[in-house]
Amino acid sequence: MKRIWIVIACAGAIMCISAGARQTLGLFLAPISLEHGFGRETFALGMGIMNLIFGLGSPFAGAISDRYGAGRVVAAGALVYAAGLMAMTLSGDGEQLLLGGTLLGLGMSATGATVILGTVGRAVPAEQRSRALGLVAMFGSTGQFLALPSTHLLIDGFGWVAALTVLAAAALLVAPLAAGIAGRPASADAGEAQSVGEALGEARQTRSFWLLGAGFFVCGFHVAFVAIHFPAFLSDQGLAAWVGAAALTVIGVGNMLGSYVWGALGGHYPKKAMLSLLYLLRAALFLMLLLLPLNAGVVLAFSAIMGFLWLGTVPLTSALVGHIFGTRYMSMLFGIVFLSHQCGAFLGAWLAGYSYDALGSYDAMWWLSIALGLGSALLHWPIEERPVSRTAAEERS
Repeated sequence: MKRIWIVIACAGAIMCISAGARQTLGLFLAPISLEHGFGRETFALGMGIMNLIFGLGSPFAGAISDRYGAGRVVAAGALVYAAGLMAMTLSGDGEQLLLGGTLLGLGMSATGATVILGTVGRAVPAEQRSRALGLVAMFGSTGQFLALPSTHLLIDGFGWVAALTVLAAAALLVAPLAAGIAGRPASADAGEAQSVGEALGEARQTRSFWLLGAGFFVCGFHVAFVAIHFPAFLSDQGLAAWVGAAALTVIGVGNMLGSYVWGALGGHYPKKAMLSLLYLLRAALFLMLLLLPLNAGVVLAFSAIMGFLWLGTVPLTSALVGHIFGTRYMSMLFGIVFLSHQCGAFLGAWLAGYSYDALGSYDAMWWLSIALGLGSALLHWPIEERPVSRTAAEERS
């Protein structure tokens, strides 16, 4: 039991730093774009590449951690993560953002949810898995809550270069924390009843796996759009800069509660039903933002509710992967589902910048986000929430 709590504590701290730094990047859109004379699409493309590489690298990072353990994967990822943040401080015509986005994506794939949650999923009993995953996701929200206001103050007081340097130093703290989740997975020591190829083939032939990926695409689209562009959207509406930073901070506070609550609900109610409900609520919330008069009070209320819905998808989706396919290759399989999430994140980050430069507003993106939320709610309903025949047979034996 002591070992389980060490894993949860170190996993949570890693998520706190990794997710916290990632969620601050939207604060840099305006100052970097203004100083270098970029359009918003340039910064958005760098962040889109970051999200895409994050997704592409996650299945590989997950497969390595499934096989050999997460410790070295996470420690190496921390170094690359810090290098990506420092690359963004370089001068240039935009290539530094592309380099930074690429390095950040690689670092995030090794220190992010797929590796961390897969490790936690193997460490805890099945009946406690959804709740434990929600608890670790809540630590990621705590990072957002702590990092956003402090980063905003750093940018205002010392400039965006200094703020990125501090974030890079914080990313390096992940390396020693990796020792707490190090070690060869126990299931690997016991022998492999299923190979990597067989696990991939089984997932490929399971319709629920594809539905999970399609639904998670929408989550990535929503989260990247709001995280990267919401402060700029609020500034366009004539609201003060502090409102954007406060909005993202309140999202982090709401997410601290939401990540745990949705994970706990997944332990008592069908996870697919909770996911459908969550996406329906997101669509309704976006619609309300468009219909209500925009002021600081409305923005903070929107942010609190959005925070409650922010990463509740992560413990539910990862727990479904473990429930359906077992935990032996949970990091790899969740990494593939997460790739879909990051494809959505790439589109949400880049398309918002492109559409803004082309149309002069974010209105089209909000309406598209509403439509995608409704579609994702429908996609989750047909998921068959039961173990595949192999996993069920192993559990009976």
